Amino acid sequence: MQESPRRPVLTDMQMDAAVANMLRFGISLAATLMILGGWFYLQHPTMQPADYAHFHGSATDLHNLGKVLTGSRLADSTSVLELGIVLLIATPVARVALCVVDFARQRDRLYVAVSFSVLLVLLYSLFRGGH
Repeated sequence: MQESPRRPVLTDMQMDAAVANMLRFGISLAATLMILGGWFYLQHPTMQPADYAHFHGSATDLHNLGKVLTGSRLADSTSVLELGIVLLIATPVARVALCVVDFARQRDRLYVAVSFSVLLVLLYSLFRGGH
């Protein structure tokens, strides 16, 4: 009977490079979205000067990720900015998730447990922290 081929175990340097590349990509994409959203905002034909004498809260529909994605596809400036912020928040969470996967591939149970605990705390605070 033939043994199934095993995935090669990542070295620490390969894991560091994968995490660094993922962080670099996430931050670059978030920055690009923020710049694009700012450009859309400045191009808006009915842009009024800011009134700092009175506080005006943001639209409540931007707290729904589906509406943010829909608005981003329509090049709505606030939606594109909000998507950039969401991506900026999601990048470190994705880093921890990548570490969980990489440590599992290395069969390092202690680091899997610690990283998974950190991931659970991050996800809990992300989805339930404001409630």
